[in-house]
Amino acid sequence: MNLKELAEALGLSQTTVSRALDGYPEVAEATRRRVLEAAERFNYRPNSRAKALATGRAMAIGHVIPKSKSSVMVNPIFAEFLAGASETYTGVGYDIVLSLVEDGDEERAYRDMAAKRMVDGVVVFMTMVNDPRIPLLKELGLPFVVHGRATGMTDAYSWVDVNNMRSFRRATEFLVDLGHSRIALVNGPESYAFAVRRRDGYLAGLQSRGLEPDPSIMLQEEMTEQYGFRAMTELLSRPDPPTAYLSASMITTLGMRRATDSAGLRLGRDISLITYDDDLSYFQNGQDELIFTAIRSSVREAGRSAARTVVGLIANAEESEQLLLPADLILGQSTGPAPRAAVPAQAALPGE
Repeated sequence: MNLKELAEALGLSQTTVSRALDGYPEVAEATRRRVLEAAERFNYRPNSRAKALATGRAMAIGHVIPKSKSSVMVNPIFAEFLAGASETYTGVGYDIVLSLVEDGDEERAYRDMAAKRMVDGVVVFMTMVNDPRIPLLKELGLPFVVHGRATGMTDAYSWVDVNNMRSFRRATEFLVDLGHSRIALVNGPESYAFAVRRRDGYLAGLQSRGLEPDPSIMLQEEMTEQYGFRAMTELLSRPDPPTAYLSASMITTLGMRRATDSAGLRLGRDISLITYDDDLSYFQNGQDELIFTAIRSSVREAGRSAARTVVGLIANAEESEQLLLPADLILGQSTGPAPRAAVPAQAALPGE
């Protein structure tokens, strides 16, 4: 299908369809979404070489990954995000440029991309506290969108994020209302902004229910299956182990479940566990019944949203856009009332 045929199928002019695909701000958002959805449905593929010649653009979006974080590239969460972004890029004729760089070379990579006009915009991952990439990209004038907000930043910039703090507060309160008073947090590295917000939500949830936090059961590390197994094994071996656990990643949760099984315990009966990020293509949270109670937000949709945002910024780089995606608490089989001895007399039931 070519541009003319796509326009005819939609009942729109070729100019409107072309501008919608390019992210021009004068095109109504509803029209732009309709055009993008039709482009995906009809498998429309713009001629990127011709488009680059006509517009003077590279028709590519950059993603820079330091080698110390190269495990991100094989992480199913990153793959899910990239799959969503690719759906949007492909529909509007953009390619992805993945750049794996030595630690400390990110600034040089971004400067090269801008100077050589290798890309028209970039997507920033794994946002850090006071992230130095944000002022750098502003200085370079390179359109960018951040997946996840940074903390400690006052300047306006474009981001796509989930309300991590509210989600973890709600999950913590839910566990307390089930009668749990010792709730462990198995978090990601708190050098990253998302992990700080999840920790703050957890602390706010405890405070709202009148509980004091125990720093000894608040853990942080790179979110791997092995980390989950080690953390859960160690916590369960303590004289006074937590009866409930909040995990910052489905990958970590798989290790935690393995440790629980090894200890001869049953999720939802002996201990409770809530995970984040269960909406993944390659790690389904059960079929007919959900295995884990989970904070659910579509990573693939986050990828689509980030891609749409950066494409729109390329057309109008002076405007920033912020998008906070919803996250739902989904009930599965991994949570239940605290063991009888730990349940307060007036503990609330789920849903109360």
